[in-house]
Amino acid sequence: MKLIALQSGSNGNCFYVESGHVRLLFDAGIAGVQAQRRLATQGQDVRKIDALFISHEHADHVKCAGIYHRKFGLPIHITTKTLRAARVRHELGQLGKICHFQSGSTLQFGSVSVETIPTAHDGTDGVAFVVDDGDRRLGILTDLGHVFDGLEDVIGSLDAVLLESNYDSDLLERGPYSNSLKARIRGPGGHLSNLEAAELLSRAASGRLKWACLAHLSEQNNHPDVACQTHRKIYRNQFELYVAGRYDATPVLNVE
Repeated sequence: MKLIALQSGSNGNCFYVESGHVRLLFDAGIAGVQAQRRLATQGQDVRKIDALFISHEHADHVKCAGIYHRKFGLPIHITTKTLRAARVRHELGQLGKICHFQSGSTLQFGSVSVETIPTAHDGTDGVAFVVDDGDRRLGILTDLGHVFDGLEDVIGSLDAVLLESNYDSDLLERGPYSNSLKARIRGPGGHLSNLEAAELLSRAASGRLKWACLAHLSEQNNHPDVACQTHRKIYRNQFELYVAGRYDATPVLNVE
C-alpha cells in the first residue's frame, strides 16, 4: 500500500492511496488540474482512480468534487447529510450518480476495505478513514475535533497514519485570528494541536506503526519545524515522521 498526500491544509486537502489494483482518492479540496499534475509526476493517472471519498462539507475538502466527477469520471462516495450541506455551501455543479454511504460503515473495493469513522469535527456528518488491504492498515485522520472515544483504539491498529497536527498553542494565542475563531479551532469541534496529536500518538501507537505523516498544518499558527519538534519531544524516534505540504505533494510514502 502507498500514500501520496497531494496537499494538506486549510487551502485544500487531497490524498491518494493505492494498494494492488485499487486506487482511491480522499477529499477534493484542490483544483483538478493540480491533482492531475501532481499524480502524473509520480506516474499515476487520475482517471484510473476507482473512487473519490469526501470526509465532510468544508471547502478545503469538497469544493472541487464536481470537477473531479465530471472531468475525470470519478465516482463520489459521500454521506447524504454531507452532500446536502455541501450543496448549500458550495457550487458543486451537475453531479451524476452519487454513491452514498453511512458514517461508521465499511466499503469494499476488491480486497481493499475503507472503514469510515465518525468524527467530532464541526462539519456535517464528518468522517475519517482507515484503508485496510488485508495486510496493512493506513489511517487518514484529519479534522477530528478532539480525541474522541475509540480514536486511540483505531490508531493502535494502524501500520501508518496521516494525522492532523493543526496548530501550536502559543502561536495560535499570539496570532492574528479573532478570539471567536481561536476558540473554534481549539474547541471540541475544531482541530488537534501539535501537543494533542503528539500525546495521542505516544499513548496509542503500537509497535506496528512504522510512520506518521502530520497533516492539516495551519499557515498562521504552525510551522513544520515547530510541529516536528513537538512530536519528537514527546515520542522521540519511535517511528518515522513526515509532514504533508500546504502547496505541494509528498513523495510516495510506502506502508510496509
